Order: sequence, then C-alpha cells, then structure tokens
Amino acid sequence: MSIPSPCTNVCRMSPDTGWCEGCQRTIDEITRWSRTTDDDRRDILAAVAERRERSGAAGRALETRA
Repeated sequence: MSIPSPCTNVCRMSPDTGWCEGCQRTIDEITRWSRTTDDDRRDILAAVAERRERSGAAGRALETRA
C-alpha cells in the first residue's frame, strides 16, 4: 500500500521557511511526491517531522498568519 500524502489542504508557501504552511514540505518535495518511491516518501516524512519538531508544530499544521 502506498504512503498517503501529508497534504492538509492548507497550501501556502511560507516566504520565511520555503515550506508549505500546511504540510511543511518544500516545493520540490510536493511536486515529486506523486511520482516517487515509498522509500523517498518516508525520507520526506522524516524531514517534515523534524521541521515540525523544530517549529513546535509536532502533530499539527503550522498556524498561519492572519
């Protein structure tokens, strides 16, 4: 079974981090997701988990600015 996308449908790129404010992936990670291997997807998810941990957003999408 394929690994599901971490997309949260909050698709805005942060100019400060270069990550999507919803899923914390980079543009490169987002665009290659649908055509990459499950091993690469696991690597992307590990990078996302590390970003969320560093930003204090573990387990949730980053809050967006009003």
